[in-house]
Amino acid sequence: MPYLQNHFSDPSFTTKLHSLDKRVKIPVNSSSPPELIAASKQDPWSQSGKYALGWVYFCIILFVLTFAMHWYHYWNDKIGRATHKEEVAKSSKTSSPDIDYEMANLPTNASTRKLFPRIGELPQESTREEEESPLTFGPFNKLIALVRFVFYRPIPMLRYKKRVISFPGPGATVVILAALIFVTLYTFLPQPLYYASIAFGSPPVAIRAGMIAVAMMPWIIALSMKANIITLMTGIGHERLNVLHRWAAYICLFLSLIHTIPFYVTPMWDQGGLRTFKGFFSGQYYIYGTGLAALIPLCVLCVHSLPFVRAWMYELFVALHVPLSIVYLGMLFWHCHNYLTSWNYLWATTAIWAISYCVRLFYLNWTNPRRLSWLIGEEAAVTVLPENAVKVTIPSQVKWSPGQYVYLRMPGISVFENHPFTIASLCSDDFPSEYGENYRDMVLVFRPFGGFTRKVLNTAIEKGPEKTYRAFIDGPYGGLRRDLASFDTVVLFAGGSGITAIVSHLLNLIKKMRDGKAVTKQVHVVWALKRPETLEWFREELRICREFAPPESVHCQFYITAAKRHIPGQQKIPPSPSRPFHDALHKQIDNTFQGIASKRNSALIQDAAAGDSEKLRELRKEDEDSVTGLPHPTFLPPPKKAHTRHKPSLSIGTSNLAPPPSEEGKNSFDFGFPSTPTMLQKNIMRFAFLPSMNPKKSSWSTEYGRPDIAFMLKGFERDFGKKTCVFVCGPPSMRVDVQRCVAGMQRGVWNKGREEVFLHTENYAI
Repeated sequence: MPYLQNHFSDPSFTTKLHSLDKRVKIPVNSSSPPELIAASKQDPWSQSGKYALGWVYFCIILFVLTFAMHWYHYWNDKIGRATHKEEVAKSSKTSSPDIDYEMANLPTNASTRKLFPRIGELPQESTREEEESPLTFGPFNKLIALVRFVFYRPIPMLRYKKRVISFPGPGATVVILAALIFVTLYTFLPQPLYYASIAFGSPPVAIRAGMIAVAMMPWIIALSMKANIITLMTGIGHERLNVLHRWAAYICLFLSLIHTIPFYVTPMWDQGGLRTFKGFFSGQYYIYGTGLAALIPLCVLCVHSLPFVRAWMYELFVALHVPLSIVYLGMLFWHCHNYLTSWNYLWATTAIWAISYCVRLFYLNWTNPRRLSWLIGEEAAVTVLPENAVKVTIPSQVKWSPGQYVYLRMPGISVFENHPFTIASLCSDDFPSEYGENYRDMVLVFRPFGGFTRKVLNTAIEKGPEKTYRAFIDGPYGGLRRDLASFDTVVLFAGGSGITAIVSHLLNLIKKMRDGKAVTKQVHVVWALKRPETLEWFREELRICREFAPPESVHCQFYITAAKRHIPGQQKIPPSPSRPFHDALHKQIDNTFQGIASKRNSALIQDAAAGDSEKLRELRKEDEDSVTGLPHPTFLPPPKKAHTRHKPSLSIGTSNLAPPPSEEGKNSFDFGFPSTPTMLQKNIMRFAFLPSMNPKKSSWSTEYGRPDIAFMLKGFERDFGKKTCVFVCGPPSMRVDVQRCVAGMQRGVWNKGREEVFLHTENYAI
């Protein structure tokens, strides 16, 4: 023991102990070389934590600007709607007398005394001009229009052979480039980049890059979480922040490589430094083992996140992404060894991750003990629609807003797969569910391609329309940052299945217009679809829009881009791959959940009957009749791009298909055509919608061909109000055309006195 005490008290031992810090901090004394003394004063290692703070300040500035813009528009829209509501209430009081047919001013037979006031001047008709919102500032609106004029324009896509390389939107691209330029300059501008010898300490350029990379971790994780504080404060949905999450990870990989390479370059210049390092870490592990242990998971995460790799093996990406991220964070703890302030950022990352997962428990439909869906999910029905689309109906007590999406998991079809789908129905008391008083039907409509969506279609065909499944919901998330009811004019563009993101917005907007809660005067809907059968997806919703919207307020134009119809006798069932083991497993899991749900319902029925046998029989009979058979599906050939095996398909007769609609329903509201139109019929249709002597055109029309978006928006622009919103959800070509046109419309804010022309684009894949 005395020997150990003397050994620990030896000054030389203390010097050697400091040297064990991988030469990140070399002590300076009177005997130190002049180069080491100069290096310690120029960029001391102890103050390298400031580079991490530089990144934090950069992110906070962007966050504050986005937060201020979001809440400026939020309160501006809210005050505008409130002002409009007051004006509607005031006009309703002054436009009609308190008592019907009231004529209080009839003292004599003089006509002037009958119709005009006894005293005072004649009332003048008020010609009040439209005023700007109290929060609106003209020059600021013009500045915003200038920014939108630049950033609404899409970045051209690159095409190489059959591969298309797309970029993020201009706004996200500018943020990413600004971050990349900032970290690059902040790493390479300060001097020195290297010390004269590795024995003087780690290369300063490597320390700077490493600290910035570690400081990025809390932001990368926060941008990836479905429930996060950034979405709450800025209104930007998780699906949009995910773009910044991926590119921030790429920048982190870039900084990690800058951090790694100097440690391999410097020992070549100074073998003495490498020999000194091996003297302290001999025979244990590779000298840079902890760094490589953290770098390898990061490389795998970034490569696997590339768009074409992610699309190629999406299921594997979903299964491995989170576990690899946990491994990467653990390796960072090991590698950083609590140097400087590194662990502060890593613990902040862990806290953000844990809190986000805890908050997500409130977004799950099976974690609330007060609901029947606790631990067993909701009951769902699957229907096959025309054009092989799939409709999943889930009666749920979950509340959602128009345009939001949920992650759907159906253990009876696939246990581990969890995919996002846009909610196509409206959560409102005007659309009650037959399932119960507090339930609303959550409707998801999508086209099947590969993976989970194809399994849903195949299972629905195999099991039939009467089969129900257990559905586990995670959400809702996302949605529109602005309220469409705050705009005078709303233009909605949809391409194909992109209509699912628009239907709920349209229904909600019409409801608010009927209730006098919307500023909106005109709504234009443009839907481009391949075949008329697709209109059957939302036949009832479109009927509601046509019959209940205020007169001459909603204008819908449908464009049939491929008019060839399928012959009923030639309809076929898509091939279903054989999966006996998986089918048995999924069936057992689904039966387990269904059994729990049945027992729970039986217990509730017995409690409600309270010992009354007659009431018990009535409740049991009502429970048995609650789930009725759905309409028989119509099977159509699969899409050309569907990932199916080449197997001989089975033909079916027309007797198994859904019965044709009744004549009464067809005459009341029919978008379809009885047969494939001839060329003469097409020409008649085209000429029918050309401008004629009568300028009044039907507000609902169906035409052949692709819509000329630029021409249509130019025509719509003549009737734009003070505030206009253009919403588009469709293929990339449609989004690009709309973006270009709306960018040019920003000139109307400068020249025509408009307040704003706002654009919202939705991801076609969700």
